[in-house]
Amino acid sequence: MALETWLLRVKKSISNTFHSTTPNTKHIFKKSSNVGVLAIEIAGLMSKILHLWRSLSDKNITRLKTECILLEGVHKIVSNDEAFLLSLACAEMVENLRVLTNSLSRLSKRCEDSNLQSFDQLFDEFSNTGRDPCNWIMNCKDMEAKIKKMDKYVKATATLHRELEELSAMENVVKKSLKSYKEHEASIKQLKIIDQQQKLAWQRQEVKYKKERSLWNRNFDTVSILLARSVFTILARIKLVFGIGHAYPIPASSLPRSLSASAAVYPSENHFDNSVSMVSGPLIMMKNSKQQQESQTPSQGFFELNSKLLKPPTGTLGAAALALHYSNLIIVMEKMIRSPQLVGFDARDDLYAMLPQSIRWSLRGRLKGVGFTATDPVLAGEWRDALGKILGWLSPLAHNMIKWQSERSFEQQNMTPKTNVLLLQTLYFANQEKTEDAITELLVGLNYIWRFEREMNAKTLFQCSNFNGFLKLQNDAS
Repeated sequence: MALETWLLRVKKSISNTFHSTTPNTKHIFKKSSNVGVLAIEIAGLMSKILHLWRSLSDKNITRLKTECILLEGVHKIVSNDEAFLLSLACAEMVENLRVLTNSLSRLSKRCEDSNLQSFDQLFDEFSNTGRDPCNWIMNCKDMEAKIKKMDKYVKATATLHRELEELSAMENVVKKSLKSYKEHEASIKQLKIIDQQQKLAWQRQEVKYKKERSLWNRNFDTVSILLARSVFTILARIKLVFGIGHAYPIPASSLPRSLSASAAVYPSENHFDNSVSMVSGPLIMMKNSKQQQESQTPSQGFFELNSKLLKPPTGTLGAAALALHYSNLIIVMEKMIRSPQLVGFDARDDLYAMLPQSIRWSLRGRLKGVGFTATDPVLAGEWRDALGKILGWLSPLAHNMIKWQSERSFEQQNMTPKTNVLLLQTLYFANQEKTEDAITELLVGLNYIWRFEREMNAKTLFQCSNFNGFLKLQNDAS
């Protein structure tokens, strides 16, 4: 009887524990003083803010201006207009910020503060006019302090997430133990359940401690104002770094070319004051910026104009939805060119099956009149050098396309990007005709060195066979 009473107490305790750690979905969308179960989602937003802010550092912007837009492949098949490439980089950063603020706008509706509830209108006003009525923009020093604070919150919340998962697993184990309890195993089972319950109690204490250190027990409005001020400051920095005016693009020609990268990206703190004058200077130089100004309407806002920049023009791989496919094709060819002797007939057929019709037609035209033999080692060496040079500038864009796409897949959409790869460094904006010409050249060269390797192997095997036959004849004669 005592054992049954004890068992009932354990079941009740475990049941209460389970329900106390399981979020009540009925109250998720009601206003709450603390962050609570939204801690994981908010930590994800903070992580993206950290990544975006760091991508705007002096080091990364200098790298953008001195390395990324100067890639050989970018100049060959994307654009050699550095101002246009900078405009693409800026537009993508703005788009990433827009996606982030959409999530923040939804969360801010839960706030008690009226300004936070109107975050989306205030942010839209600031993006278009530069007005900051709530004085949310921070100077660099304050922003860096907030960045460190958010970094600690992100790490602590990630730890809490792991502890919560472990707690849930422990609860399931204890529940199963209680369900499988049998009377004849009472003494053994009792000791096991006591041990599990003790571990569960320790884990509850650990979770409680982690909640105190993470976002879980932080005031929702306090966390929201931190996020709001951060995105305001990030947008202000984007505008300052890329020389964007308050509302709409202005002619690129007025941007002083003598402005150094460091001066443009790491201004003194007074540039981050709360007045409208903190954002000065023109939008980065863009192709046809004059035509864009003439065609814009008053209803077009800052984010709408930037989104249009990211729409790939006709004649690009992005517009044809071929950027990812061609990236995979180039990577496959790269592996084959490195080891042509390992390429079999099936692999060659699979490669041909990947080719779109336009490249097949081009390839047939290039291979017309080409002989069936490939025995010239000098020509094979020249082809290897030529293919190596093409892959030297084309392959990085293909690999960057795969990285960029994988980081934005459905499975990774809540994760922080691990690289600073931008669309301009991929095949997305690449000219389709130029890219297909380069791919065709790779295929022609691959065709020759593949046949050369096969013929050399066949010749070697034939010579070995003759030599073995000669040795056999000599042995028979002796």
